[in-house]
Amino acid sequence: MELAKVTSKGQVTIPVAIRKMLGIREGDKLLFVEEGKKVVLMNASTDALLKAQEAFDGVAEELGIKNEQDVVNLVKEIRAEKGEQYKCE
Repeated sequence: MELAKVTSKGQVTIPVAIRKMLGIREGDKLLFVEEGKKVVLMNASTDALLKAQEAFDGVAEELGIKNEQDVVNLVKEIRAEKGEQYKCE
């Protein structure tokens, strides 16, 4: 458990241990999430990444991607299709 003091301007210094745990660096944005009567502090970048992972959950299986080579092949296929589009225009 860590303790921090609120200044007259409403500012708080986040303890070093908490900054390290959340991977917070200078300039990062923080997210305050209400959970019942508690507020959870999160690194906004981490939250965005988690939401992106959730959004893509199952897409690889739907596309038949099983390994890194499947990804490479898909990228090559898309690049070839894009190249053909540009030739037609």
